[in-house]
Amino acid sequence: MVDHFGDRLFEKIRKTKSFLCLGIDPHLDLIPEIFNENGTINNIKIVETFCFSLVETVIGKVPAIKPQIALFEQLGPEGMILLSSLCKYAHSKDFLVIMDAKRGDIGSTSKAYANAYLGKNAPFPSDALTVNPWLGLDSLEPFFRKAQDTGSGLFVLVHTSNKGSQDIQEILINKNVKCYEHLANILKPTIEKNRGQSGLSSIGVVSGATYKDQAISLRKILPSAPFLIPGYGAQGASASEACAPLITDESYSGLKNFGLINASRSVLFPKNSYSVNSITIWRDIISTELENTNNLLINT
Repeated sequence: MVDHFGDRLFEKIRKTKSFLCLGIDPHLDLIPEIFNENGTINNIKIVETFCFSLVETVIGKVPAIKPQIALFEQLGPEGMILLSSLCKYAHSKDFLVIMDAKRGDIGSTSKAYANAYLGKNAPFPSDALTVNPWLGLDSLEPFFRKAQDTGSGLFVLVHTSNKGSQDIQEILINKNVKCYEHLANILKPTIEKNRGQSGLSSIGVVSGATYKDQAISLRKILPSAPFLIPGYGAQGASASEACAPLITDESYSGLKNFGLINASRSVLFPKNSYSVNSITIWRDIISTELENTNNLLINT
């Protein structure tokens, strides 16, 4: 029996009592000096120690991590080897891994992308993958098939958190429907088809916290979709804005479900983490920052 991503996500949120997804974004110019033992900030070992230290610090505290693939690609082949190792390590520590790759193409190319990331035996084994739908639904079909075959999930870019999202996603395509709403409507049958026993689908959407009203609109259209919500923290969205499309879990006081709020820079690079002289102290700071973020979101 193949596991169902939506059901696994639903239960993982309950198990960790958190709906926070930790973005693993190793920005070379933001990694604290404590990791730069050799004096060369682009050393692969620095990024490796930083990423594995992050994952070790948050074991059992969040349901999922989300590596940003571009920040590993820029390191060349060694960076991609590191990414593969990080995915496998995170799985061994019971995290869901959401690969932020925003892949999308046609035919056999999409199939190859899906083979690279989805499933336990993939080179970069991930539980879910972010995908770009703007080539049309046929470009997503290979991802849908692979997700079903492997019990994996997808997060389709529907309304992103950046200001430029308005250039296309907010365009009215008739008197009453904007482009992002049209996309949600044509995705809905596939999302409903992949709904699990928890009521949560394995096919979800990316909906930026910086566009609260649009996120609420999307939730009305897509009641069973898991939402991946960027834009909280460093991008300016508040906790209440980020939580807007989530659904309260009536069985767990203060807990919300049916989605994940992503936090990256706001947790990874707090100001007081740059003045420490040991990784042990750094880990304490990150742990405290994560706990404070979790508490703020839960109490919103």
